[in-house]
Amino acid sequence: MRKILIPTDFSENSMNAAKYAAELFKHGPSEIYILHAFADEVYDAKTRLADANFDELKQKTLEKAEANLEKMRKDLFSISPNPKHKVFTIAEFGMLVDSVNEWVDKENIDVVVMGTQGETDDKKITFGSNTLQVIKYVKCPVLAVPEVFGDVHPKNILFPTDYLIPYKRRELKLLGTIAKCFSSKIEFLHVSKFPNSSLRQEDNKTFLEACLSENRINFSQHSGADITKAINTCIHEKPIDMLIMVNTRHSYLENILYQSTIEKIGLHIDIPFLVLQNLSR
Repeated sequence: MRKILIPTDFSENSMNAAKYAAELFKHGPSEIYILHAFADEVYDAKTRLADANFDELKQKTLEKAEANLEKMRKDLFSISPNPKHKVFTIAEFGMLVDSVNEWVDKENIDVVVMGTQGETDDKKITFGSNTLQVIKYVKCPVLAVPEVFGDVHPKNILFPTDYLIPYKRRELKLLGTIAKCFSSKIEFLHVSKFPNSSLRQEDNKTFLEACLSENRINFSQHSGADITKAINTCIHEKPIDMLIMVNTRHSYLENILYQSTIEKIGLHIDIPFLVLQNLSR
């Protein structure tokens, strides 16, 4: 049973992410939890309406959220009436990252799926602030889906890695299941100035091969130090339908997980982006 958590702000971006998730995981039984955390809305309303009663604001916001969640649930079911899927809705007074982390722990969630942008939909940035916060601080795989991306059939998956970190078997199983369902090819890309691998890197490559033995995989190496350029080139030349990275301490991904840095570094992520977490859970 796959457990999927979809945080929503009821934007088109979040609805698109929900549709993408329903299609991506259509082959097996899944429980889909659609979550709306509304503490920020209440605090903003209280700031604008200083005389308003706080508890009344909370209740009105809760009722509105529950109505919007029910509409989203029905819309999702009308688009993807999958008998293998059960859809639950959650409206709660809480901050987004806190609520997501709590439900990840409570329901043992396998993957969090959300849009790359939110209500503001700023085309100049790769990730909205909410998506960035979830990627950085939620200890669970996070799949960020661009609004414009509608093809849910990943044929070529790119996984840049230096093979220096231990991988989580559970998260590799998630990747393997996605790839197997769509007969996807997983391309492991190692960007390095050095032609030879260490024993540690070889051990981690062997582990990857063992965990993904039922998948089509390929290991390639790009000579150089410009990881961003190598990733962008690979995405556009293959072409790539999904990008995978691991978030861990002192990694390439951790270094760019800030809006200004992502834009300045020139990493163009306009495809679904799955972040695997190598953090304690």
